Formats: sequence, structure tokens, C-alpha cells
Amino acid sequence: MATVKITQTGSPIRRTKDQRATLVGLGLNKMHRTVELQDTPEVRGMIKKVAHMVTVGE
Repeated sequence: MATVKITQTGSPIRRTKDQRATLVGLGLNKMHRTVELQDTPEVRGMIKKVAHMVTVGE
């Protein structure tokens, strides 16, 4: 299955609790950390919710 690379570029400081929890759910909790996850609709939805704090690569 296809994968997607997600890098955290924004700080979770002064963000809502649900946005912070979404970052933790994606496996991101520090700036400039990168994770590689399977490209599923669930992951895409989480990325969309915090799109202003992450960059996405294929």
C-alpha cells in the first residue's frame, strides 16, 4: 500500500486540544520530526485537520 511522509513544521503551542491530540495520533510531537504512514482516508483526514502545522510528501 502507498505511504505518505509527514513532517511537523508548526508548533502546537496555543492550539486547541484536538489539534494537539491529532499530532500525537500521527506520531508527531516535536518540531521537524518526520513519520511515514500508510496513505489511508483516516490519515488524510487527520492531515487535513492540522494542515497548517505539517508538510506532506509522497
